[in-house]
This record gives sequence, structure tokens and C-alpha cells, in this order.
Amino acid sequence: MTTNSKDPVPMPSSGNHPPIGMPRSSQDAQSKDAVALLTADHDKVKQLFREYERLQNIGDISLKADLALQICMELEIHTMIEEEIFYPAVRAETGDEDMVRDAIQEHAEAKELIAHIQGMSGDDPDLDSTVAMLRKAIEHHVQEEEQEMFPQARQGGADLTALCEQLADRKEQLEHDMGARPLRSGTREAVGERSAIGKADS
Repeated sequence: MTTNSKDPVPMPSSGNHPPIGMPRSSQDAQSKDAVALLTADHDKVKQLFREYERLQNIGDISLKADLALQICMELEIHTMIEEEIFYPAVRAETGDEDMVRDAIQEHAEAKELIAHIQGMSGDDPDLDSTVAMLRKAIEHHVQEEEQEMFPQARQGGADLTALCEQLADRKEQLEHDMGARPLRSGTREAVGERSAIGKADS
């Protein structure tokens, strides 16, 4: 059998992922490390909080409520990948049990606020104040991670590039699973629908 010289010659894959059709998360993981990925998550949520404040100031109840739920979803995904993948690696490399335990406790406090927000309608008078409390808690948590935990992770011996790929793959899976949930919360019926979906998933 002869091969047309103009046809491209198939090239073998040099890694675990094929060069063509590679998932976006794997491509991202090859371009940065775990600390960079998590820091990018922090920056994204900070921007979402700023946008929420803008919508609050102009009184856009519907979009504001949608954005509050998006913030909650972003934080749920972020805390899950940290607790499942990043924190165990940090604990193993640094041996700093207290630092990891404190971070998990801060996650737990944020999750309580997230649960409150997810149960609120868009016109709930306590929505803005609860989002503000969540923002303050997250900003404190982010500051501690970026000033204490992340530098220690960089100084340790963990393979941050490999960790990044694990984080990105898990994040992509969670985004797919959670992205199908309705984001609008302008009515209590929509809130009830989200609650029913959450119970079915658990």
C-alpha cells in the first residue's frame, strides 16, 4: 500500500493525552501550576463579587440573584477541588496540620453562608447582607491562602504541574455536573426546584 506524500504523517502521542482533541482542562493544566490555577479562581470570584456590588447599586434584582448563585457555584467547586486534591498534597509536603485544618474550617463557615444564599429568593431583604458576609469571609480566606499556604506549597516538593492537571480535570467534571442546575432565583418556586435537584444529587 502506497502513501500519498502530501498526506500528513501521523505522529505518536508523547503523553497521557492525545495531541488532537485534548480536553480544555488538560491544555490549561500544561500551561500553569496548581497555585496559578487556584489563584485564577480567586481572581474570578473577586470579580464576580465586584459585579454583584454594581448590580446591587443599580437595583437589578434578577441579574443580581443569578450572579449570587453563580458565585456560590464557583465557590462550591473551588472548595471541593481544594479539599479533595490540593489540601492533602499540601499537608503531605509541609506537615502543617494546623494550616490545613484552619483552611477547612474557613471553608465550612463559607459553606453555611452559601447554603443560606442558595435558599433565598432574588427579592429577599437579607440577600445583600448575606452575600456581603460571604465576600468578607472569602477575602480573608484568600488572603491567608495566597500569603501563607501557596508560598509553602511552592517551596515544597510537590509536583504542582501534575496537581494542576488533577485540579483542572476535577473542576471540569464538577462544572459539567453543576452547570446543568438552574441559576435563576427570582421566585421561590425556582429556589424549591434547585433544592429538589440538590437532594436528588446527594
